[in-house]
Amino acid sequence: MFLAISPGNPSAGSSHPTRTTHSTIATTVTNSNVPYERDRRTIPAYDALPSYRTLQGELDAAYHRVMAGGMYVLGAELEAFEAEFANACGALFCLGVANGLEALQLALLGFGVGPGDEVIVPAHTFIATWLAVSHCGARPVPVDVSETTFNLDASLIEEAVTPRTRAIVIVHLYGQPVDMDGIRVVSTRYGLPVIEDASQAHGAKYGGRCVGSLGDAAAFSFYPTKNLGAFGDGGAIVTSDASLIERIASLRNYGSRTKYEHTVRGHNSRLDPLQAAFLRVKLRYLDRWNLRRQEVAAAYTAGLRESAAYRLPAGTNDIFHVWHQYVVQHLRRDSLRELLAERGIGTALHYPTPPYRTAAYADLGISERMLPVTERLCGTVLSLPMGPHLTDQDVARVIEAARDCS
Repeated sequence: MFLAISPGNPSAGSSHPTRTTHSTIATTVTNSNVPYERDRRTIPAYDALPSYRTLQGELDAAYHRVMAGGMYVLGAELEAFEAEFANACGALFCLGVANGLEALQLALLGFGVGPGDEVIVPAHTFIATWLAVSHCGARPVPVDVSETTFNLDASLIEEAVTPRTRAIVIVHLYGQPVDMDGIRVVSTRYGLPVIEDASQAHGAKYGGRCVGSLGDAAAFSFYPTKNLGAFGDGGAIVTSDASLIERIASLRNYGSRTKYEHTVRGHNSRLDPLQAAFLRVKLRYLDRWNLRRQEVAAAYTAGLRESAAYRLPAGTNDIFHVWHQYVVQHLRRDSLRELLAERGIGTALHYPTPPYRTAAYADLGISERMLPVTERLCGTVLSLPMGPHLTDQDVARVIEAARDCS
């Protein structure tokens, strides 16, 4: 059985990608690529292997091109990806870096965030968002999220602003863009840069504009399971601010723009050309794969809508949600997860422990009572299998099991 992920006719960067029916997606491969088969007894929560198996011909060619070229750090391959990804995001500039955490850290440093500063962050997010702030020497200040969108609640930001606030970091969680209009009201009033943590939202749009061009800068991760994933770690910073990109270009390369001339105490954080080459191949299919994710999410919603035990994710009409995760809420989440596992359905938790309740941030003394929505979410959220590789049969099986186990 061929999986739903398929090369077909790529349309990277297109605002109107070609839509393909389930049957076409599930049965088409090109001559240079091969279908992917896995153990059909289990459906994992996410699976990075199908993208290689279905694009093997193109990816192997990219590998040989880079290896034969002899340039393994920086160089033309990375520059080509940076130009293509900036264009796909609707921005002027992109710099590839080692991973998503360092992308966010370098963006913050580029804005001058440092010791003694505060940065507003969502309470409900992966800890990397907070770590990027901490690694700049600043203090993360959590703001609660919306229970329907899981994203930063714009109405709560202003009360968290202090004279020490230096920036606002938003996270487009699970692939859904943040309410940028509400965010911009506060950021403009206080003169604060908005930095997008877009690690889960490659290709998403808000009001017709691409994620990556909504704030003053954006940080992306290319971890293998992302909507646009490398075959190893990787990240990027995207912006249309020329002076900012110059500062970050120096910071990512030992504080140097010219060899042996170091103007700041920089870092070593560069996306490998080999990963850039792989990402150039996969970027051509991003729009297509995101459409398949939307089809899977729509099927889940239709199939589980009548089950009162689930609270399903919601979107709004002015966004293009790319469904990095399909996250339901269930009051008996842990027992449900065990029952689904017995049926061969993999699930994941995003996230069971908020950063402020980890040992890493115990010193901040943040009260759980300050963040009631995040507290409820961490005990109820459950991510169902998601990805463009899922077949209609996979989706139907997940829905049937979720209904039976509810």
